[in-house]
Amino acid sequence: MTTVLDVSNPGAAAVSAAAGPRLSVVVPVFNEAENVTPLLDEIERALTPVVPFEVVFVDDCSTDGTAARVAAAIAAGRPVRLLRHHTRSGQSTAVRTGVKAAHAPWIATLDGDGQNDPADIPALFARTQTPGGPLLVGGIRAKRQDSFSKRLASRLANAVRQAMLQDGCRDSGCGIKVFARAAFLDLPSFNAMHRFLPALFTAHGHAVDYLPVNHRPRTRGVSKYTNWQRALVGVADLLGVWWLKRRTRVTSASEHC
Repeated sequence: MTTVLDVSNPGAAAVSAAAGPRLSVVVPVFNEAENVTPLLDEIERALTPVVPFEVVFVDDCSTDGTAARVAAAIAAGRPVRLLRHHTRSGQSTAVRTGVKAAHAPWIATLDGDGQNDPADIPALFARTQTPGGPLLVGGIRAKRQDSFSKRLASRLANAVRQAMLQDGCRDSGCGIKVFARAAFLDLPSFNAMHRFLPALFTAHGHAVDYLPVNHRPRTRGVSKYTNWQRALVGVADLLGVWWLKRRTRVTSASEHC
């Protein structure tokens, strides 16, 4: 069980809840102090003209100044909240922590490394708001700004994953997504689930769509994973999700049987 400390300003959180944000932007971070302020600036520029929103940073036990940077933004009255794990728990747990604490019915997720472009969020959100629209819209990085080895590893991993899960997602590792909070909280929770959200949503009968998004090189901070780390963990996760998908049954209930 992950213990979470909410170090946000209670007054600001209450005002945010009363105002009724329509979209909560959940940003999991670990040792990303240099990226906090630039990313928050971009989120505000992208969303202020579009939709009432809040930003929820989930600090997964950082050892640098990440929490201090978010706390400074809170003190300045910006629309941001901070949740902190007491123990290192991983990105999927951080995402779930943020979604559970979110005040809005719709969630946008962004990686904390600055490679996702917040300017893409409005288009993804707009797609979910169309009549009969999908409950999840995932980003597809049109032009990856990563090393050749990372792009190759991702291409191979996505090909294997698609062959097994057949969810139509060509870029499961893209961190920018918009989805319905209630549908997400109804999914099973496990490590690395954030990489399999399209498969999990479709397995539970929810419509999913994809849009091309921008991808930027990392200019601040350092990557926390190697290709081998991702590959070794990904094999076990893929088998687990494949099993879950096969065992999931979507049913509808009626009062008169």
